[in-house]
Amino acid sequence: MGERSDHPQGPGAAEESNAQDIEATVVLGIRITDWPALRAAAQAAVAELDFAGIDPAQQRADLLREVSEDPNAALGALLHPDRLVAAIPGIEALGGTLEISITDDFAPDFAELFPLDSEEGDSGDWTLTPRTACLLHTQLIALADAGYDDLDEHHDDPVTDGDEGDWTVFSRLPQRTWGLHRAWRRSLARTFDDLADDLALGEWPLPRCLAEELALRMALSDARALLGAQPESVADMMGDLPADLYDYDWDGCADELFGVFGPDDGDPELDSLERTEHLLAATHPEGWFLGYEDAEERDPGRGHRR
Repeated sequence: MGERSDHPQGPGAAEESNAQDIEATVVLGIRITDWPALRAAAQAAVAELDFAGIDPAQQRADLLREVSEDPNAALGALLHPDRLVAAIPGIEALGGTLEISITDDFAPDFAELFPLDSEEGDSGDWTLTPRTACLLHTQLIALADAGYDDLDEHHDDPVTDGDEGDWTVFSRLPQRTWGLHRAWRRSLARTFDDLADDLALGEWPLPRCLAEELALRMALSDARALLGAQPESVADMMGDLPADLYDYDWDGCADELFGVFGPDDGDPELDSLERTEHLLAATHPEGWFLGYEDAEERDPGRGHRR
């Protein structure tokens, strides 16, 4: 991290004012609600820093890359003790450290994000309930974690017939993808995070490309399997989220979440699953990430979690 050379009161100010040395400890719980805005602020903060030592330009470029791809790095740039102290008049930084860790204590409030009481009075219509959203979000995050873990362990190694059990996510994909490169796999892992982010914002996870359709089907399958195998664990996971008639209606999810975006051409006799299977087979995997024309484009600069 670059260091600022300016101190609001100058060196020696503490001696002149007879101020005492103080150690301050601040613990913050933070939920990222707008990653593009956070990233832009971190990039601006890095642009203001002074870098010293060998190759300052490369130091700046490396830090810009980190804050552009990693929310933790972006927070680190904005919350760095030197930066915080520089914004407060009458004090001088004597040193400090910053620790950032991901916690499970700040999960999305699905009861608030997906309220069961409809203001329009259409309570009889199908809806994505808080419990369904919670379980689906959990499975999407788990698949993203597993996908990045696969990458950390196997890198560009191909999946082979004898080692499917050594993989968690990528061996579940069509065999034509088994030899694809690491960058493609990172993009696939990110689709789980993209859909989970939709849920965390209170939006239905409507697939915007073929890769997201595949990712959502995997998450729905895993959610159904977990509910069947470990109903007590799922009940514990729900806590005090309100129950509803439409909880865990996976067939309803398939009917309502798929087919909202996507091409309208093709065999009208095909259902959404058959249409997806046909398009996956007819499209090269590199094209699975091309967004549907009628879907809002995701931020191309959103980076990857890892």
